[in-house]
Amino acid sequence: MTCCFKGKLLSSKIICKKESQTRKNVEAFLRNNGPLAIRRYSYSDIKKMTNLFRDKLGEGGFGGVYKGKLQDGCLVAVKVLKESRGNGEEFINEVASISRTSHVNIVTLMGFCFEGSKRALIYEFMPNGSLEKFIYKENPSKADCRLEWETIHKIALGIARGLEYLHRGCNTRILHFDIKPHNILLDENFCPKISDFGLAKICSKEESIISILGARGTARYVAPELISRNFGRVSHKSDVYSYGMMVSEMVGGRKNIDIGVDHTSELFFPHWIYKRLEQDEELGLHGLMNEEDKESAKKMIIVSLWCIQTNPSNRPSMSIVVDMLKGSLDSLQIPPKPFFCSPPRSLADHSTTMESSHMIL
Repeated sequence: MTCCFKGKLLSSKIICKKESQTRKNVEAFLRNNGPLAIRRYSYSDIKKMTNLFRDKLGEGGFGGVYKGKLQDGCLVAVKVLKESRGNGEEFINEVASISRTSHVNIVTLMGFCFEGSKRALIYEFMPNGSLEKFIYKENPSKADCRLEWETIHKIALGIARGLEYLHRGCNTRILHFDIKPHNILLDENFCPKISDFGLAKICSKEESIISILGARGTARYVAPELISRNFGRVSHKSDVYSYGMMVSEMVGGRKNIDIGVDHTSELFFPHWIYKRLEQDEELGLHGLMNEEDKESAKKMIIVSLWCIQTNPSNRPSMSIVVDMLKGSLDSLQIPPKPFFCSPPRSLADHSTTMESSHMIL
């Protein structure tokens, strides 16, 4: 009994010490990078703007998201973070990276709260929520809300422009490392905005290759070089891969790895669609109403297949992706067949974020 009590006491001391160090790390960052262009709120402010957390918009591994309202009546989404992992790096990354951005396709961070163990991030409110609610056919809540192909293309182009800005348009290059439908928010006009910069890495514009420990991101979208350096070096091309996998899902209306299909050949969607493209067969996609839809879908398929080339050097930059999506279908070449190495069936629906445990600023 005494040993058990001592063990709990020691564990409690370790947790308190870790939390104290986390607070020091975050406060040091805020001092060294201030004054920030975004407002710092108290936790009592957070409770007031969310009406005591009454309207919950969603839940993730990071914590909950609540609808809120600022004093001027502006609607916001408030992300209340769970106890920080590591040394507060996710919170620091989010504030540091997104506060440096200003782009129509990047979500606006309007403020933050850091008070003791309480942490929250205040974003502009996105009435249509996240992209994954609209692109998967099996999603029962949005079964009748399949987006038109023109809208899907507009969203793909907007995300590409947002990534192009992060990679080339900022004073510093920002690599996101977690591009996926869940992290793409849609405003009232379905204009896409990239969100959730908790795994981002900030580097100078001159850095084309970066050093990073371990894999980070979500299983279905992680570039091969993040899992094994035998595939190449980690760079902004890792975001390009994730983007390509996401666009493939947008086009297919399903997750790229689908254990519910009848034939093994259909398990990995990029493999299946590449064979149809190569043999000039009908794409067999849902909702293609006219030639414009078919051309738009085919263009996005070709772009996505270029983006998921196994060798990072064979993937286009996001600037080229933007040009490809804006250009004519006739100007696009079908890429070489990527080395399709899809995760095993046990990982088919795995969406747990994988990340390294070291500070990444």
